[in-house]
Amino acid sequence: MSLFKNFRLPVFFIGFIFSGVALGGELQGPKLGVPVEAGALSGWDISIGPEGRGLPNGEGDSRLGFTVFTERCLRCHGQRGAGGLGLADPLVGGIGSLATNEPLKTVGSYWPYATTIFDYIRRAMPYDAPASLTNSEVYAVTAYILAQNGIIGEVDAINAVTLPMVRMPNRDGFVMFWPEEDRK
Repeated sequence: MSLFKNFRLPVFFIGFIFSGVALGGELQGPKLGVPVEAGALSGWDISIGPEGRGLPNGEGDSRLGFTVFTERCLRCHGQRGAGGLGLADPLVGGIGSLATNEPLKTVGSYWPYATTIFDYIRRAMPYDAPASLTNSEVYAVTAYILAQNGIIGEVDAINAVTLPMVRMPNRDGFVMFWPEEDRK
């Protein structure tokens, strides 16, 4: 029986491939070597670096963030981002725990830059509808998570100017490597 468990995934994929062929379907793969049309990737070019270059307009605070978090994030991240639902890692807590025998890697304890939080939420959250939040909602959820970790105050406004100024507790725990000309 354990031998069967080891082969479930490969057998599934082989069966999936052959089912498409057997049903007369043509297998479609990536079109390697075909040039990408100009502008086709511009929607993906939204990276935000540690210094905040590229942050969009908008603004939010923890109070608005609480509302958005309750509606869109609570079902996976639990009350106040503390986890416990088994669906997503906790976002809050663990500050000062990284050097212990039981480190808790959360946004507050592990992530070195607040701008990375904004970037990740904007691209990937909520899980069931990535990139569906407005910029102000993303700023607000970022502010809520930062406030829950005690990094900013509840009424502190987060925007393109203030977010890069937030100093994360583990900022010095990482060595950043990027070209000198990109640091400006």
